[in-house]
Amino acid sequence: MKSLLGIVLCVISLNLFAQDSTKSEVKKISRTKEELKKLDLSKRTSDHLMIQFGMANWANAGDINLRGFNKTFNTYFLFDFPFKTDPRLSVAIGPGVGTDNIYFKNTIVDIKSKTGVIFKADSTTIKYKKNKLVTSYLEVPLELRYSTKPDNMNSGWKLALGIKVGTALDAKVKSKVDLDQNQVGGYFQKIRDKKYFNNSRFAVTARAGYGNVSLFASYTVTDYIKQGFGPIVHPYSFGLCLSGL
Repeated sequence: MKSLLGIVLCVISLNLFAQDSTKSEVKKISRTKEELKKLDLSKRTSDHLMIQFGMANWANAGDINLRGFNKTFNTYFLFDFPFKTDPRLSVAIGPGVGTDNIYFKNTIVDIKSKTGVIFKADSTTIKYKKNKLVTSYLEVPLELRYSTKPDNMNSGWKLALGIKVGTALDAKVKSKVDLDQNQVGGYFQKIRDKKYFNNSRFAVTARAGYGNVSLFASYTVTDYIKQGFGPIVHPYSFGLCLSGL
């Protein structure tokens, strides 16, 4: 009976202690929010400059034979606007340029095709040492950001979710031909034409990291190639992001 009474008293004591701790934590959180509102953000770095590089690929590429390490490289300059009620949250928007490099194997990429057939499988007529499609876009990302240290963006954990809207600047195929249909090789060729690609693109984005380094991911919702001239391709990319200023 004494043991049971002791257990009951312990449970009651722990419950009271837990309630006191919870009230203490609530007060602590409340004080922290008040302190956050009083932070001096006038001299803080705001991740204005973002440089991203990593891997790119196509969802739903179908029979197109992609090869190697497909690359993406993006540069943006964003203006950051902290929330007055909670400076850990902010909205950032600004211009930039995004570029994707997609490499092909045993494939002729004819972006000047008169028949509308852009991708042609070929393993015997032409031999390429390098064959890639490069597309670049003028883009405007919009991010909802969260930082654990809003007064010093060079440290602390960060998270960002957003979108980006872009318009096509250029599309070109760059190739190093080892041997063509005329048995001639050892030369470079560059073909530029964007008529078969959609002029606009819309993508969803995400970033997470610490300090000036984070990981990013992007998925293009709109179709990459105009309808009827190829598979319904949706580019995606992921990699490393360096930010600062």
